[in-house]
Amino acid sequence: MSTGEHLSFEPQELQFPFELKKQISCSLQLTNKTDNYVAFKVKTTNPKKYCVRPNTGILLPHSNCDVTVTMQAQKEAPPDMQCKDKFLLQSVVASPGATAKDITPEMFNKDSGESSEFTAVSRAYGEPQDNSLEVKAIISKLTEEKISAIQQNNKLQQELEFLRHKGNRSRGGIPFIYVVLVGLLGILLGYLMKK
Repeated sequence: MSTGEHLSFEPQELQFPFELKKQISCSLQLTNKTDNYVAFKVKTTNPKKYCVRPNTGILLPHSNCDVTVTMQAQKEAPPDMQCKDKFLLQSVVASPGATAKDITPEMFNKDSGESSEFTAVSRAYGEPQDNSLEVKAIISKLTEEKISAIQQNNKLQQELEFLRHKGNRSRGGIPFIYVVLVGLLGILLGYLMKK
């Protein structure tokens, strides 16, 4: 837990188990340690990549607030499966009875409040990766398995289609009863011709 004069927060490091093309959220809990109303603001070095809700607010004395940080769906993996994005939590004592509507950008001037920094960490499938060669090996293996599964699926589809076609042919041919009747008529005609 990291603490400043006004607020404490945890965790100090946001963990995002990275998956391509999938939004991932983490929760950050802020705690007002004072007897005052405290205004807060959360900033990031990469605002296009993260959505922070709420990114500003007022904490009542000795109260908690959960902030949700959502990493937007990514089209490609970060280098070495690690991100180095940082977040800044700014806080300042607010007037008693203040609400979120009373927050202004000027409240967070460098001289008026305090700032705490925390980081975001993104790892492939939640596991630390030592280097990009391991990541490439995993991706290569998964790609091979995917290709193999697709080939097996195609083969099964072809076999199923063949069986369906074969079944339709046997059903669409001459029914067995007609074959028996024609055979019996042939025998009967043969018998009659001999007489």
